[in-house]
Amino acid sequence: MVTLNIKVLGFMLIMLTVCALTNGDENESSSRPPTLVKIVKGKKMCVKDWECNKLSRFCCNLTISDFFETYQFENLFAKRNSPVAHAVGFWDYRSFIIASSLYQPLGFGTTGGKKMQMKEVASFLGHVGSKTSCGYGVATGGPLAWGLCYNKEMSPSQDYCDDYFKLTYPCSPGVQYYGRGALPIYWNYNYGKIGEALNVDLLNHPEYIEQNATLAFQAAIWQWMNPVKKGQPSAHDAFVGNWKPTKNDTLSKRVPGFGTTMNILYGDNVCNQGDVDSMNNIISHYLYFLDLMGIGREEAGPHELLTCVEQKPFNPSSVPAAAS
Repeated sequence: MVTLNIKVLGFMLIMLTVCALTNGDENESSSRPPTLVKIVKGKKMCVKDWECNKLSRFCCNLTISDFFETYQFENLFAKRNSPVAHAVGFWDYRSFIIASSLYQPLGFGTTGGKKMQMKEVASFLGHVGSKTSCGYGVATGGPLAWGLCYNKEMSPSQDYCDDYFKLTYPCSPGVQYYGRGALPIYWNYNYGKIGEALNVDLLNHPEYIEQNATLAFQAAIWQWMNPVKKGQPSAHDAFVGNWKPTKNDTLSKRVPGFGTTMNILYGDNVCNQGDVDSMNNIISHYLYFLDLMGIGREEAGPHELLTCVEQKPFNPSSVPAAAS
């Protein structure tokens, strides 16, 4: 057996020690008081138990488990453990919450008020649901209920080894870099980059992603929280409003909102292609999840912020970019 990274083991220990997760709260501040509050340079900073355990202004807000509970996760991914699904027993709520605890001090699901926090979780999981679905038009429960059906690509068409990166992320002999995870990772350079960030040897062992749901969610949230290239926004920043478009962005029809998260994550595989099914499927998952979480799709904003129909890609597909 290959020794798992210490960071992954740490999160596994959290999994064993956390017995129950706090119920949601209707207020903008958590019913669980912060375990530590400090004023740093005039700003309130908090630590809140295991889920938001680094001193951060975001930890003064609700944590994800305050407003997103097990039953909601089950509603969003209602068919993932059906007998015909391909990752039965793999994905669960606790793995998601534990993975998110690495990023909640950085603002994932903890930015803004409760509504924005809920919308970001719905947005992220909408992408996840769309990219891991085995639903179809007449599927039981509807086509949007089948997210997290997969944890890996079932019939890879290639090994996804790009020798252009042989000096920085050389392919390991016999290893295939096909799609794995909650936001599927493809290509050796993406496994290498994400592995470096998580301090896990994914370049030589990409199979870790399909063996550990917490790690798979960590990798997906890392993609959400980080830009593809320096100087570009992350999906998180584009969604919560941290990103301020440049003049070139405006001319390229790129604006803050859900549509730009698709541009960042998938580029012209989805965006600037017209009103295509691949884009509309992701949007449909997001709207459906907003409804199921009790926010309502009317809070998604105007159509022009939801889509990327006319957006020019940040990273054209002729140039290696993020996993798609």
